[in-house]
Amino acid sequence: MPTIIIDGVSKEYEKGITFEKIAKEYQPQFDHRIAAVIFNGKIRELMKTVKHDGTLSFITFSDNIGYKTMRRTAIMMLIKAVRDVGGDKNLSTRIEFTNGNGYYCTLVGNQEVTEDFCEAVSERIQKLIDQEIPIVKKVYPLDDAIELFKKQGMTDKVALLKYRRSSEINIYKLDDLYDYFYGYMLPNTSYIENFHVSKFHDGFLFTLPTRHESHKIIISEPREKLFETMKLSSEWGSRMGIDNVGDLNNQVCAGNINEMILVQEALQERRIGEIAKKIHDRKDVKFIMIAGPSSSGKTSFANRLSIQLRTYGMVPHPISLDNYFVDRENTPLHPDGSYNFECLEAMDVEQFNDDMTRLLNGERVEMPEFNFVTGKREMNGDFLCLGENDVLVIEGIHGLNERMSYALPAESKFKIYISALTTLSIDNHNRIPTTDSRLLRRIVRDARTRGASAKRTISMWASVRAGEEENIFPFQEDADEMFNSAQIYELAVIKPYAEPLLFSINKNEPEYYEAKRLLKFLDYFVTVDSSMLPKNSICREFIGGSCFKV
Repeated sequence: MPTIIIDGVSKEYEKGITFEKIAKEYQPQFDHRIAAVIFNGKIRELMKTVKHDGTLSFITFSDNIGYKTMRRTAIMMLIKAVRDVGGDKNLSTRIEFTNGNGYYCTLVGNQEVTEDFCEAVSERIQKLIDQEIPIVKKVYPLDDAIELFKKQGMTDKVALLKYRRSSEINIYKLDDLYDYFYGYMLPNTSYIENFHVSKFHDGFLFTLPTRHESHKIIISEPREKLFETMKLSSEWGSRMGIDNVGDLNNQVCAGNINEMILVQEALQERRIGEIAKKIHDRKDVKFIMIAGPSSSGKTSFANRLSIQLRTYGMVPHPISLDNYFVDRENTPLHPDGSYNFECLEAMDVEQFNDDMTRLLNGERVEMPEFNFVTGKREMNGDFLCLGENDVLVIEGIHGLNERMSYALPAESKFKIYISALTTLSIDNHNRIPTTDSRLLRRIVRDARTRGASAKRTISMWASVRAGEEENIFPFQEDADEMFNSAQIYELAVIKPYAEPLLFSINKNEPEYYEAKRLLKFLDYFVTVDSSMLPKNSICREFIGGSCFKV
């Protein structure tokens, strides 16, 4: 009988017992549902069995890994329910992108999305939950898996697996549905307790609990501007014949990558030009406020926007809100005693508004510069006075927050939200989270410009994300314009830069599991040579070689 150590206490269990049975024994000790376990340093799904001695700990829905496991399982149940309600095994569900707390999904096939259809899908999911249907994991030879997906009409997975190096693949089975998922799954359908399906535009929103509120559904207000930006980017990808990673790899291997890069860059430049024209047409604009989450490419975007503004005879001046940080000793602290640089109170809001108001009134103002080494704001003789055609291009995380620029007239401000809003998917059922793209961008950039290890960047990411949720995302719909800085080919370019950094994280470090996940994710991509990128590409802000000071 294997001996298992849990919380320092040894206990014997029958050989072959599932981790699910052990988890049920300890579930009362946790506020959130147990989703998986860590056994002898490796993540194990609950349907797996115990074969030898080991040390065990639990992963719940409140943990990042457990939360993603829950969402992944719920998506498989959604796909099954849609097929059952539509009465067509070839009816395909596409998990497009997130909007608020929900996934925006569309259908491929002869089925219209109506309120009645959404209600029927919801009822079918609930029935699957009540039936507690097992989710079975089985290893297939790669060729057999490809044939299986061909029979199910999953051409997206066939294209993806064409470039897979390993000879075997894990496939999950739910009743008569066979599918491939990038990550772990729950053992049966009863684990999904809360969900909501609602019609939205031409598709529907599939809403699940948030990570920290796993016991209930929080329906967020639809973010229409964000939706339109994501939809436009998705349409761009389709126009280029690239909806998923398999399509991208096909284009790379066909030798079409150079044209693909030029088209993508041209699309972005055209969009930047459109924004510049709207700014020019609003004659009272003096302050262009740019905000977005970490690693969105704000600096490159601000430089490219400035060039476009110059074509209209405007004279842009870059301003970083970072120069208005309060002195280090006055910076608010997190509960753990670390500095909270993300909150509005870390900024000298009064001084910023005073300086901007004086500039608007035609005065000559000495602009501050924050010294990050000493933690002090300095005055270095940088004076500025706005002429008739001058505009300030102001970049910082609080740019869209009215409290940051409360003293400035609304007509004098033009607000822009920028983020890497990834619409490329691994396949129809496995989307690429925007946060993964930004994290990989930051890992590569921080290693190049700050000498930071991937371990450090990953360890800080949760704090960075919490700051974004509080200080950036609530204001994104207030923007006059949104810009998507994601580039359809960028992960294939970033791959060779990120992989060595991720491989440097050791197995005994807590960041190892995230590094391993990202490495597996990057393995889907065929590498693209970065020498093909133009010098002003947003991607170069992260990998290096930009013509801008980034």
